Amino acid sequence: MNKLENKKILLVICGGIAAYKSLELIRLLKKMGASVKTVLTKNAQKFVTPLSITSLSQDKVYYDLFSHENESDMDHISLSRWADLILIAPITANTISKLSYGLADDLATTLILASNKKVFLAPAMNVRMWKHPSNKKNVNKLIDYGYNFIGPEVGDMACGEYGEGKMTEPENIINIIIKYFENLSKNKKLTALVTAGPTHEMIDPVRFISNKSSGKQGYEIANSLKNNGFKTTLISGPTNLNPSNGINLIKVNTAEDMLNKCLECLPVDIAIFTAAVADYRVKRIHNQKIKKQEKLKLDLEKNVDILKHVSNHNSLRPKLVIGFAAETNNLKENSKKKLLEKNCDWIISNDVSNPEIGFNSENNKVSIFYKNQVEENLPKMSKSAIANEISNKIISYFN
Repeated sequence: MNKLENKKILLVICGGIAAYKSLELIRLLKKMGASVKTVLTKNAQKFVTPLSITSLSQDKVYYDLFSHENESDMDHISLSRWADLILIAPITANTISKLSYGLADDLATTLILASNKKVFLAPAMNVRMWKHPSNKKNVNKLIDYGYNFIGPEVGDMACGEYGEGKMTEPENIINIIIKYFENLSKNKKLTALVTAGPTHEMIDPVRFISNKSSGKQGYEIANSLKNNGFKTTLISGPTNLNPSNGINLIKVNTAEDMLNKCLECLPVDIAIFTAAVADYRVKRIHNQKIKKQEKLKLDLEKNVDILKHVSNHNSLRPKLVIGFAAETNNLKENSKKKLLEKNCDWIISNDVSNPEIGFNSENNKVSIFYKNQVEENLPKMSKSAIANEISNKIISYFN
């Protein structure tokens, strides 16, 4: 069965002894029905020949950033646009380092930097190289950027040593790629709604009540869901952020606006409420700016709890409802209480009193509380990496 029929795979081969396995990768990809284009780094040409690759892929091999043969067609752009998926196998410590720093000094690194496609990396190197602190730091940076690592595995190496650093076998790499496309196909049938940012409850034309929120985590979740194939709508309060192309962005200002737009978007399969919605609004908004006074009294009324309202919607409740809780104390106790009171399926909580993971930080550290009483604590990582973790858990939930 051609499980990769009509899929376009761009294979980048780096210079390491495991490069010989790339020939088997090409054979298996072609057997599964995929179209394969191949890029060889300068060092990879010392391990495998363009002739061998051309014979298997039935296509030309690319290796020059500035090719006199394609002066009018910039290969790093055309190749990155052509591919459905980019696979770097093997990827060396050198190329991992280049990508982590955004270097683009050859065709391989330039096209990856120019691409918005899913990138899978299959490392192969000596165990000490793999475990070196600088390499680990670079790997973590690439994970934060959204790259997907396949392996490495533990086993015997060409250098005679044993340990972690062996490239994953081609058959297993192919299975992971097949699974990715299968999930992508399934996810395209699923719809997701994400709320993000603060709301502004006006007092007068120049003042408002609000909660602190950058909106970063919600935007990253929306981006990750979209990149995994979900049809995604993002309802956002006032922020300075822009989502990825392909996301249906709806901008709102007030809690009431956000509630109404959420209800208009139903039904959806998944609803994720990350927005820091103001709990109260002013009963009477002043038409003119209120002049400075010694004391100012405002009559407030409670806003509708959007998470609770949608989670208890009898006919249009999403299949999976996820709430976020920003806590400053008693995180576990408050999160479990909120999980029950809101009737949602998951609560994802973080301690916003910690300046390293609080508002406007690039990083976060969250705990996930599930309806079945299971609790999961994720380590501190970038908000992008957390978004990918959440997306993967959602995919597992529906599969």
